[in-house]
Amino acid sequence: MILFPAIDLYEGKAVRLLRGDYDHMTVYSDNPPAIAFDFKAQGATHIHLVDLEGAKNGTTPNFDVVCKIKRQSSLFCEIGGGVRSMETVKRYLDAGIDRVILGTAAVQDEAFLCDCAAKYGEQIAVGVDLKDGFVAIKGWREKSAYDAFTFCEKMQQIGVRTLICTDVSKDGAMQGTNVDLYKTLSERFSMQIEASGGVSSLDDVRRLRALDLYGAIIGKAYYTGAIDLKQALEAAR
Repeated sequence: MILFPAIDLYEGKAVRLLRGDYDHMTVYSDNPPAIAFDFKAQGATHIHLVDLEGAKNGTTPNFDVVCKIKRQSSLFCEIGGGVRSMETVKRYLDAGIDRVILGTAAVQDEAFLCDCAAKYGEQIAVGVDLKDGFVAIKGWREKSAYDAFTFCEKMQQIGVRTLICTDVSKDGAMQGTNVDLYKTLSERFSMQIEASGGVSSLDDVRRLRALDLYGAIIGKAYYTGAIDLKQALEAAR
């Protein structure tokens, strides 16, 4: 299982939200590339990036920071937040970003999603952010009409290769991850699944690894020191 340490970006800074609430934001660093460099020093090979401003309004205000992280770290980088046009997808991929994550656009614009999947294949992932059993959009501030499994089935039919599934209720809460959810997803679907939200201990990492998932994302636990990243990477392998 690949471990993706995460950097959430807001106004060029590395921050974390509690359960997706922009009013409960903690700033951890004003130098995100330095954090990525530490990830690499600890042994990470992949990184998960989110433009939180973009997720709210569909723009890419942290584009330059994202590119700087990629350029300086040379890690495999996936980016989500505000990707709602083919122009934005192309801009990120042309800049060397390895994978682009569609969230709101995947829910609201099926034609766009299909075009992206057909044109860019494995360089496209879909973020499935679950709130009260339904897929959340627009920075987790709204709930769509899709329940989790109906939406995932649709993604598989379209040909999406990678799903990044977040249990919003667990995100940033440091109360453990939703192992049952990821077990069900891994049994029902053949896509690459990344678990996100609440990974807060080495035991969480080991339990997800036992499911033979493609990947897991670690966020707040790194920033608070609850998880030693080097140990977590070893547990994931």
